[in-house]
Amino acid sequence: MHAYRTHNCAQLSKADVGQDVRLSGWIHRKRDHGGVLFVDLRDHYGMTQIVADEDSPALALLDGLKLESVITLDGTVKARDAAAVNANLPTGEIEVFARSVIVQSHADELPLIVNSAEDYPEETRLKYRFVDLRRERVHNNIMLRNRVISSLRQRMIDQGFSEFQTPILGASSPEGARDYLVPSRLHPGRFYALPQAPQMFKQLLMVAGFDRYFQIAPCFRDEDLRADRSPEFYQLDFEMSFVTQEDVFNAIEPVLAGVFDEFSGDKSVTPAGEFPRIPYAETMLKYGTDKPDLRNPIEISDVSQHFAQSGFGIFEKIVGGGGVVRAIPAPGTHEKSRKFFDEMNDWARREGFSGLGYVTRKQGEFGGPIAKNHGPENMAKIYEELGLGENDGLFFAAGKEKDAAKLAGAARTRVGETLELIDADCFKFCWIVDFPMFEYDDEQKKVDFSHNPFSMPQGEMEALESQDPLDIKAWQYDIVCNGYELSSGAIRNHRPDIMYKAFEIAGYSRADVDANFSGMIEAFKLGAPPHGGSAPGIDRIVMLLADEPNIREVIAFPMNQRAQDLMMGAPSVVSPRQLRELSIRLAGDALDTQKSASDAEASDPAQVSDNDL
Repeated sequence: MHAYRTHNCAQLSKADVGQDVRLSGWIHRKRDHGGVLFVDLRDHYGMTQIVADEDSPALALLDGLKLESVITLDGTVKARDAAAVNANLPTGEIEVFARSVIVQSHADELPLIVNSAEDYPEETRLKYRFVDLRRERVHNNIMLRNRVISSLRQRMIDQGFSEFQTPILGASSPEGARDYLVPSRLHPGRFYALPQAPQMFKQLLMVAGFDRYFQIAPCFRDEDLRADRSPEFYQLDFEMSFVTQEDVFNAIEPVLAGVFDEFSGDKSVTPAGEFPRIPYAETMLKYGTDKPDLRNPIEISDVSQHFAQSGFGIFEKIVGGGGVVRAIPAPGTHEKSRKFFDEMNDWARREGFSGLGYVTRKQGEFGGPIAKNHGPENMAKIYEELGLGENDGLFFAAGKEKDAAKLAGAARTRVGETLELIDADCFKFCWIVDFPMFEYDDEQKKVDFSHNPFSMPQGEMEALESQDPLDIKAWQYDIVCNGYELSSGAIRNHRPDIMYKAFEIAGYSRADVDANFSGMIEAFKLGAPPHGGSAPGIDRIVMLLADEPNIREVIAFPMNQRAQDLMMGAPSVVSPRQLRELSIRLAGDALDTQKSASDAEASDPAQVSDNDL
């Protein structure tokens, strides 16, 4: 017999009744029924009920063990009584009568209870993550992640992609988010950077003549964290040669739709080939965001022209000053009290906006200050244009275009959630396309790149030379699902002449480009194919499929919101010796943090060598 188990804890069935078996696992739960002890034994695969009575030599030992102790148990499979069958367990028709038990490991008092769905502070859960991972929900999330990655990998291979690995230690780039830097011991004063993405390497693979690359790529960004962002994350990184934007879409849609369909349960999924293409300008108008949740049926409209000459002076002044007025429908709110509308206005103010105007309507009668000042006839025109009914309310976001769009988008989401209009039983994908190549930076008073400086402008060199920069669109696109951006991508600018010109418009000289992106630009001078790709975020994909609100719930060992690993103590203070080896000297507040490590090293003679004296 095997030293630890003949079967796992999800394997035994009625067909095994009468067999002598050996199981190993954790004591999940115990129930004492007066001389009869029931133990739920758990391993990675599932649960088996163990029973011990006064005839079992194992009774006393099992009774004295704490939950989460690890045991190996020998016993005999028995059929449960019909009334005791648990249809929710694969092993629910049997139990194992315990004959002998070996304790592999005693558990002390637990920092959190594994067999409970009780919430615990995140600090506790992350510090004892190895215990938290034993809990069913978290364990299932990590196994879902495993299956999703396996499915993604196979689907990419089936689409003709080859898997390659790119470097983890690379050069810092002036573009993008803040890098995680790694000091070089062999080259004092120089630093590697952990990859924010394998962007340049994957493009160089295309220049090298490979055609379809993919990688489950680890990426690192030193940026402020939020529910859907982690400092270390993984993405399905891919790139293709000799492709148009549509070719990229046609390649990745079956992969994403297929994975979501495979793991979505009963939820519907946008079929491959049917992802809507929504231009950036349209999504900012209709949804107030470039990450629209299409499960929400509410659409925003621009009603600025209705207030150009209006009895409502505030809106008239905003429109006259170049601002806009956006309308957000609130359907079927005739039974809502005035409190609902006032609370929406208060919410907007708490979010940092000046307020959210509104109009109420019940049985065709308009209410509220805006309707009173604008007049019922003028309000009726707006309602007719928007296709609203006699019992629909309407909210207004007014101001500069960007500010109004942001408020309208947030209000659309809040109204949809409050009125329970969002369909929770589907995954709705879309592509956001036609991003502007450039934007005007109000702070620096200059034209700059709006999204990705290495994207091919639509119209290529002719567009750069003949169009207003703010009118130029780029071959850039985002994949969005249920209000989450899964990735950004682009058809790349593979022409050095076009790249120099694009950077020139944004205020960068040829020398700037050569200095900051020498590897890329020099490679393109030696023959580069047209190419493009994207990189859907795996953590966000799993978060959506697991129906979790926080990305940390689908990462085995996540950091907290301050980018700390509470379990392993990272980031940690390092010894003075290590700093000297890396030619690093701390300054300012960092000296106080490091002082304790320095004192500890000085007090330990074993840590001092001749080279230190």
